[in-house]
Amino acid sequence: MVMATAINKQKIVHQVFTALSKHVKAKPPESRPVLEQFIYAILRENATRESADQAFKGLLDRFFDWNEVRVSSTLEIVEALDGALPDAETRAQRIVDFLQEIFETTYSFDLEPLLEVLQKKGLKQASKQLGRYQAANDYAVGWVIQQSLGGHTIPLDATAVRTLKRLGLTEDASGLEALRTLVENQVPKAKASLFVDLMSHLADAHCHEEAPACARCPLRQACATGLEAKMPITPAAKKPR
Repeated sequence: MVMATAINKQKIVHQVFTALSKHVKAKPPESRPVLEQFIYAILRENATRESADQAFKGLLDRFFDWNEVRVSSTLEIVEALDGALPDAETRAQRIVDFLQEIFETTYSFDLEPLLEVLQKKGLKQASKQLGRYQAANDYAVGWVIQQSLGGHTIPLDATAVRTLKRLGLTEDASGLEALRTLVENQVPKAKASLFVDLMSHLADAHCHEEAPACARCPLRQACATGLEAKMPITPAAKKPR
């Protein structure tokens, strides 16, 4: 695969915004309590904003409160998600596990006091604290840090990592944390939330796991994988007899 040099990484990121902003409009972060941001992150991972919004609305419409969600079966939660998301059963179980842990720890579903503590501790300690929950992963923690604490972090799910790899932006990153740092250095804080939406759109509309639609991708001229796909195949030289 053709890889991006350090010089043109910023150019590729700029083209991501230029090409995809025509299809995805910037939206201000949704103001939600910390607990709801965490639950939304579980729905948002490897899904578009539109799909996650639909699923989250399904939860709010179907259940009276978060305690009712906690005591419901995963099947009932899956039904509330209304087919909007892949891996719905896994997501439903993570939500139940998270709510159960919160209830057993605080006997409520209010994490706003925790938010005040996290704000005082700083983002690094906040990440560690949030990461202690059983349902937490790198994406959920990153989402809450970005949306609730205003930190300059970009949550990366599997679809974003796949897309960034195909764009040729991962050669200097030895792991997820290194990749996230690389991206955060290229994307301004004010555009971090939009970048997450753009990656989700790109993965959903064009950069599929199998058979990516490179031919109609608006980034095909800037994408390492797209350029490679257009390279002519040189016939193998015939061996002399």
